[in-house]
Amino acid sequence: MNGPGDILRASAARFGPKTALVTTRRSLSFAELDALSDRVAAALLARGIVPGDRVSLLGQNRWEYVVAYHGILKAGAVVNPLNVMLTDAEVAYVANDCGAAAIFCEAARAPAMAALRAEAPSLAHVICFDGEDGGAVAFAALLEHEGAPPAFTADPLGLCTIGYTSGTTGHPKGAMQSHRAVLLNCALTATMHGRSERDVVVTALPAPHVYGNVAINGTLLAGGTVVLMSRFDAAEALALAQEHRATMIEGVPTMYAMMLASPEIERADLSSITRSTVGGQTISTAVIEAWERKTHGAPLLELWGMTEIAGLGTTHAVYAPNVHGSIGVSLPGVEVTILSLDDRTTPAARNVAGELCIRGPLNMLGYYGRPDWTAETIDANGWLHTGDVAHQDENGYFFVVDRLKDMIITGGYNVYPAEIERVVASHPAVAMVAIGRIPDELKGEVARAYVVLKPGTSASEAEIVEHCRPHLAAYKLPRSVRFVPDLPKTSTGKIMRRELATFEERIATV
Repeated sequence: MNGPGDILRASAARFGPKTALVTTRRSLSFAELDALSDRVAAALLARGIVPGDRVSLLGQNRWEYVVAYHGILKAGAVVNPLNVMLTDAEVAYVANDCGAAAIFCEAARAPAMAALRAEAPSLAHVICFDGEDGGAVAFAALLEHEGAPPAFTADPLGLCTIGYTSGTTGHPKGAMQSHRAVLLNCALTATMHGRSERDVVVTALPAPHVYGNVAINGTLLAGGTVVLMSRFDAAEALALAQEHRATMIEGVPTMYAMMLASPEIERADLSSITRSTVGGQTISTAVIEAWERKTHGAPLLELWGMTEIAGLGTTHAVYAPNVHGSIGVSLPGVEVTILSLDDRTTPAARNVAGELCIRGPLNMLGYYGRPDWTAETIDANGWLHTGDVAHQDENGYFFVVDRLKDMIITGGYNVYPAEIERVVASHPAVAMVAIGRIPDELKGEVARAYVVLKPGTSASEAEIVEHCRPHLAAYKLPRSVRFVPDLPKTSTGKIMRRELATFEERIATV
């Protein structure tokens, strides 16, 4: 296999009639997934999509999404997975930035995506999962195509996926992932977690996210069955795990906290679970221990990853000690190190905090169209600087302790202050703004806006939030607004985001 586009063909040859994917609307075997994605690939080629074209994929978790993903790759096109929570304006930016030739979407977004063609000159095709709508082609029409399956052979080092991640500049950055990186991440993760054809995996992780992609395709690669939830619901997740005798559940910390808090937890039979995984943000040891008690000692394996490496970089191996509070060890064949915070080229000593860096076949090819951003992230020695502060113990386990960047992780999603600040600052009454983080029991942390108003103007908290709503995905919206007379700054005038919470306490006592 050269890339993830080969997964279904290889698995169909081994497991043909076995159930590969279960959703609320339809279940599909490996053979059916392979055949349907072949039809999508042939239909795309017939409509003028050529190898190398970028095709955006915007939708909830659903069987059509999985079929479209593999169809795009089989056609030789580059997948551009989009978070369904992005606003139309954010989708427009990404589509223009990567030069998307087509976009798959759902009925609710079809009219806006069709209208987007006026702003995105490259966008020739809008394909709607739910039927013809607003100038969009019905996905069903692609499934009826009877052309010969494509014969595309991927270059392992060629471009497979452009995954956009919010940027500290206020605009998303397109991380270019190779076919090798995406396939290898699925294979290495499957190996570390001991996946096999005997596994049944329940997941509500968003398919466009690298963690969700690895959960789905790593399972399909191993011949396991994916039980895919369209969105997370604690009671439903517990019921599905019991109904399908799931061997694995995969999620972010919030999901486990919600399942443990659900009244259904006491009645759920989770005896089939052999291990679970958790990533996206730090998780408390108390939650880990509570979940492991409910699953009769089955380990909850912490992991760490990022878009720039197409998924995981570290995790616990199912057959090795599970160290609570640690993100595990590096994937096989992948170098992970801790570089000194004082000298970005010198390794830090064991148990000394530094920047978590990664090098090897998983590293992105760079940021699409932005060699300057790429150079800031990948140094001359090939180390990809993650911006996370971590340390490594004497046994080789890594522990994330802080973040160099001001990234806020809310419910497993990455949120960057500069992106929110850019929108808030466009409000006519705002003179200055800084975005800080505040703890949240459910989401881990959320954004708070600290706003200095222009003299003689006024604005309410609700007005600031509503101003942001058309321009930002819901998870990026500030959850609260504090109006302050000034903001903490360095001697050069740079706003110190890390001082915002203590600054608020100081001015409250004045």
